[in-house]
Amino acid sequence: MPADPAATVRRHVGVLLPWANVAVEEELPQLGEPGVVFHYARLVPASRTTAVDDSFWHGLRAASASAVDSLRHLPLDTTVLACTSAGFTGGPALPPGVITAFDAVTATLHQRHVARVALATPYPEPVTQAEAEALAAHGIEVTAHASLGLDDGYPHITPGQILTLCDGLPPAALAQANALVLSCTGWRTLTAAAALHEQLRIPVISSNLALATHTHSPAPGAAP
Repeated sequence: MPADPAATVRRHVGVLLPWANVAVEEELPQLGEPGVVFHYARLVPASRTTAVDDSFWHGLRAASASAVDSLRHLPLDTTVLACTSAGFTGGPALPPGVITAFDAVTATLHQRHVARVALATPYPEPVTQAEAEALAAHGIEVTAHASLGLDDGYPHITPGQILTLCDGLPPAALAQANALVLSCTGWRTLTAAAALHEQLRIPVISSNLALATHTHSPAPGAAP
């Protein structure tokens, strides 16, 4: 008789997902701990758009309340909004206890005692600059940043494009960085992150890796 899958479940995580995002559902199960089950709810902004701008980010945040309500009968240990840029661009308050992927990134960097990072994103340059400033406000220096300049179509970005983008970061800035951050939950980063770690020999923290880290079981004796 097959084993009861419920017997191996240790944590339940609610994931509020931008409606066009496909990468999170592919990557989180590969990055998460065994025994973590992810429960997804789609966020549809009132603008019904997918390109990153204020109407998109604020629409995701506004839609979060009903998405959380749709998960109310599940025994969730934590709930995350799986969008990085929605975490540093303002907008409506999120339901209590919900954190964004940007929150997870900063928490992961602090947990690893990372003080300086190089930053790569698919976003338009002003959005990337805003993220660099937001990281600085959290005590994390950005030694250099690079972006693809795209406001949409992140699922179509290839590992080769990510590698080429990061190749454009100044070597001196990379030498000063304690880690490389690949920001955005919407582009697939597993292949590129592995190659970049081997090439640069520094930690490569993607948004989806940070989300997975946030969902890990607390270490014994850790504060709740």
